[in-house]
Amino acid sequence: MGMAKVLPEIPALRASYSTGRVLRLPVNITVSVSYRCNSRCKTCNVWLLPNDDLTLSEWDRVYESLGDAPYWFTFSGGEPTLRKELPEMVASAYRHCRPGIINIPTNGIQHKVIPGRIEQVLQAAPKSQVIINLSLDGVGLKHDEVRGVRNNWSHAMITWAALKELQKQYKHLTLGIHTVISNFNVDSFPELCEYVQRELEPDSYITEIAEERVELDTVGLGITPTVEKYTVAIDTLLESMREQRLTGVAEVTQAFRRQYYDLVKRTLREQRQVIPCMAGVASAQIAPNGDVWPCCVRAQSMGNLREHDYDFGSVWRTGKAAQLRRSIKAGECHCPLANAAYTNMLTHGPTVTKVVADVARSRVARRRAAHMVERSA
Repeated sequence: MGMAKVLPEIPALRASYSTGRVLRLPVNITVSVSYRCNSRCKTCNVWLLPNDDLTLSEWDRVYESLGDAPYWFTFSGGEPTLRKELPEMVASAYRHCRPGIINIPTNGIQHKVIPGRIEQVLQAAPKSQVIINLSLDGVGLKHDEVRGVRNNWSHAMITWAALKELQKQYKHLTLGIHTVISNFNVDSFPELCEYVQRELEPDSYITEIAEERVELDTVGLGITPTVEKYTVAIDTLLESMREQRLTGVAEVTQAFRRQYYDLVKRTLREQRQVIPCMAGVASAQIAPNGDVWPCCVRAQSMGNLREHDYDFGSVWRTGKAAQLRRSIKAGECHCPLANAAYTNMLTHGPTVTKVVADVARSRVARRRAAHMVERSA
C-alpha cells in the first residue's frame, strides 16, 4: 500500500487548514481503547481516569463512518493489550478502513498474554504494516522504578523475545522500542540508548519527551526536562542513529525522525509552533468514551460519537471542532507531541524538502565510502 495512499491527500489537507473548511477526514487517527492500565508510571496517571469504553459494536460503526480516510491508526491506552477485544477492534478497523500502518504501544507486562493477542492482530491485518512499540524507560531496576511495577523489566524482556519470534513468521511486523524522556530518566538515558541498540536490536527506536497533558492528568507535576538536559539525551540517540546504515523506507523514516528531534528542541526552546500544527485537520484522537479530540495534549472535545450516531464526519464538522481548529491555527498552543508532529512534517513542504536533502546526503556519503573501500582494496 505504502505512502501512495496519503500523498495525494496532502493538498486537500493543506487547503482545509488554510480555509477552515472540512475537505476530508483525518489521515492519522489515535484510538484510546481504554484507560485501564497495569503500569503506575511516574509520568502518567491515566489509570486513575474513569472507564466508559465504547463497545466493539460501537467501534465498528465508528470505523464504518471513517471509511478509507485514515492511513495510520494508533491503538493506545492505558495499556491497549488489557482489552481482550483488541484484535477484534483492529479487525474491524482493517475491514472498514484498510489502513497502511497500525501502531500499538505496550508495556510488555502481560508476557503470557501479549504475544498471542498480537499474533491475532497480525492475522487480522495482513496487508498493513503492524508496528508494536515496547515501552522502556530505563535498564533493569531503573525501568521498574519509573514505571512503578516490580519485575516490569524482566516481563518486558520475555515479551520482547516472544515478539522477535513472531517476526520470523509475520513479515509485516515491525518491532520498535519507545522511551519517554522525563526528569526521572533524562540523566540515565545514554545507558538505556546503548543497551537498546546493542542488545535488543529494534527495527526502530523512538523517544518522546514527557509532557504535562490534560488526558494523562499530569498538568503541574513537573515531569518535563529542561531543553538543555533533553538536548544532551537526544544527541546521544542522534549519534547512534548516524552509525546505522539504512536503505529504502527505513532510511526515509530515519530522516523524518531526525527532523522530529530537531523540532522538539526548537519547540521547547522557542515555546511556539515551529511548523503549522495540523491536529484537528490531518490527525485526531478518539477517547475511550467516544469524545473526539484534535490531540491528547489539549484533550478538548469536538463532540461525542455516541451523541452523533457514531458518525465521525458529523463530529468533525461541529462548531466546536471549527473553534478548536481556529485556536490551533492561531498558535494558541504548542507542543512536541510525536504522533501529531509526524503528520505535521509530512504536510509541511520545507520539512519534506529537508528530509529529501538528508537522504540524498547520506546516499552520497555511502557511495563515497564504498568508492574509497574499492580504491584501497
